[in-house]
Amino acid sequence: MLQGHQTWVFNNRPTIISAATVGGPFEAEGPLANDFDLLHGDLWLGQDSYEKAQKKMLEEACEKAIQKGGLQKQDIQFFLAGDLLNQIISSSFAARTMAMPFLGLYGACSSSMESLALGALIVNSKAGNYVLCGTVSHNGAVEKQFRYPTEYGAQKPPTAQWTATAAGVALLAAEGEGPKVTCATIGRIVDMGISDPYNMGGAMAPAAVDTITAHFRDLRINPREYDIIATGDLGRVGHEIASDLLKKHNIDIPTEIFTDCGLLIYGPNQQSEVLAGGSGCGCSAAVTYGHLLNRMKKGELRKILIVATGALLSPLSYQQKESIPCIAHAVSIVSSQ
Repeated sequence: MLQGHQTWVFNNRPTIISAATVGGPFEAEGPLANDFDLLHGDLWLGQDSYEKAQKKMLEEACEKAIQKGGLQKQDIQFFLAGDLLNQIISSSFAARTMAMPFLGLYGACSSSMESLALGALIVNSKAGNYVLCGTVSHNGAVEKQFRYPTEYGAQKPPTAQWTATAAGVALLAAEGEGPKVTCATIGRIVDMGISDPYNMGGAMAPAAVDTITAHFRDLRINPREYDIIATGDLGRVGHEIASDLLKKHNIDIPTEIFTDCGLLIYGPNQQSEVLAGGSGCGCSAAVTYGHLLNRMKKGELRKILIVATGALLSPLSYQQKESIPCIAHAVSIVSSQ
């Protein structure tokens, strides 16, 4: 059911019956290491390219989520996924391996919640009973495409962020035990004229604020209904900008519940490398489907809002000196306890 201008309310409350996350060696050194289902000690994952390693991570997360859900591949009706590589090759090639009906998405780093929102819409409408939603990013593959190969050793400004080597997948079902997806607010494109690919947080912050504003306007609820409101990959710079903009919009979100996945995934001892924080499709997916859902299982969180942000640029648009169009999608998840 549509409520307001851009929010879906899922009356049937699709259930996340399982979720799985996979991380790389740098993520294994971070504070959320224990929340990953699988951690790799090598960026290559036994593959001969970073792109193939990224695909393998998504496949592993899918297989683990299906296993944890007590299902088989043939039980899954739809697989919704996207990533940052050209033509979303990691997702489509993983779908080739998984042999499931596939819908490829591109929302950049917002793909984690874009896939979950659309998956919930499918399940809520009874168009499918089991839907797999996920995304992935790999530091070596994504940095090479959007900036410089990591081997180049290019110096980055303090506003830059570290692309997470991580995959996160959720398995949605019409029935079962687990957290419920209650609603989703679909974002609009917001472009404030920023063209610096090393300042993604600054570019995406207005889109996050626009979607958060729409969410509370459409539902007519108070931010304090949530235990956590987490943006996806704004990092330190973008998080500060978003906090300031929310105040200007008279939206009072207590600082203790407003956080960012890019700030949670890495610790202080990794600061010199991550600079402003984490980024990449896999960052918000891994933090949500690993860390935050685990906290829900422990009874620490009852209701969370994940606002995944995406910078919809490409190497071509950057070379043509285009500004960066950005978007954010918000999904509300409540504990079944």
